[in-house]
Amino acid sequence: MGIVNIDDELHDQIRKASAVSCRSINAQAAFWIKIGMLCEMNPTLSFNEIVARELRAAGVVEQSVRAASA
Repeated sequence: MGIVNIDDELHDQIRKASAVSCRSINAQAAFWIKIGMLCEMNPTLSFNEIVARELRAAGVVEQSVRAASA
C-alpha cells in the first residue's frame, strides 16, 4: 500500500462525500479513483452506465423497489 499526496481542499471534499456515502475516507477516495479510471477507459459510457456495469459484474441484481404505504 502506498501513500497518495492530495491537497487539503480535495481531502476535505473526500471527507464530506464519505459521510454522505457511508464510506471511510479511504474507501471514498478509492471509489473516486476507480470510477475516474473507468471513465477514462470508457469515454462513451456515462457515470450511471459504468456504475450499473460494475454492480452487475459484482453480482448485484436489479429488483423492484416499492414505496411503503402510509
